[in-house]
Amino acid sequence: MQVADSTARTLALLSLLQTHRHWGGGELAVRLGVSERTVRRDIDRLRQLGYPVDAAPGVDGGYQLAAGAHLPPLLFDDDEAVALAVGLRTAAGSAIDGVEETAVRVMAKLERMLPDRVRRRVEAVHGNVSVLKWAPTVEPVAASTLATAAQACRDHEEVRFGYRRRDGEESNRLVQPHQLVVSGRRWYLVAWDVRRDDWRMFRLDRMGTPQLAGARFADRPVPGGDAAAFVAEALRGIQRTYQAVLLITAARDEVDRAARGFDGSVEHLVQGTSRLTLQADTVEWLAAMIAMLASSLPIQIHDAPDEVMNLVAETARRLHGATAPR
Repeated sequence: MQVADSTARTLALLSLLQTHRHWGGGELAVRLGVSERTVRRDIDRLRQLGYPVDAAPGVDGGYQLAAGAHLPPLLFDDDEAVALAVGLRTAAGSAIDGVEETAVRVMAKLERMLPDRVRRRVEAVHGNVSVLKWAPTVEPVAASTLATAAQACRDHEEVRFGYRRRDGEESNRLVQPHQLVVSGRRWYLVAWDVRRDDWRMFRLDRMGTPQLAGARFADRPVPGGDAAAFVAEALRGIQRTYQAVLLITAARDEVDRAARGFDGSVEHLVQGTSRLTLQADTVEWLAAMIAMLASSLPIQIHDAPDEVMNLVAETARRLHGATAPR
């Protein structure tokens, strides 16, 4: 294509550079339908506007947008703008401390700038989607804690922090972070504990402020080869306050698929019957898990505390009353 107008051409050039790939000068010239000299002038114009564009000389030289000291204006196409707006609205209800307010501010700025056609698409998504939050209330995670942990995982850099265990015991940890895992509304860090010489799982909401230790390390394989599976296995080994045993009459794959989202273990019995043991720290969350499973699978509560049985029965009565003819 040939972009004659200099402003439109500069914006087109910026859109190409924002993919953060390396572009040869000749390749950009062909894309924009101009000479390489014009490309160089347009690159200079972008630099004057605050966009850090790196240039490599020589036959294999070219241009690439680099990270700068501040965030310059960005360009988004319609699909990217919709995805960003939807993501910001979702983040407004996250379990990351401080993100809700920040997401709302950014969302307000973005939606004031959206063209009508894009705003209608965003409103269509949110007007026809409801988010059901069954997860129990959790302590929010500081955004700085999440950012530091993610950076340490990416850069293979050791981290030190204070940690409060489930039983309240506090200790200082030095770890080699491997990966972050989200389960429900909780964030976990899978890491090699240097002083304990073993793999550990840490809840981010129980961490003190993590500090990068400066030492780099060679990555090592997590047990089982998958951080999410490691967390799931560790959660299964934690003894919760409340427990319920359900008998489910359904195909094994259906039971396995349904059980993946819960803190529990499955035992397949005779053909077509399975035993699912669920655990939770609160009566309300255990009753909620039972209700969710009952909405899609034929279940029977084989064993559960009286408090859980009473709450499930009361919930069933309320649901029945809600559907009774008026």
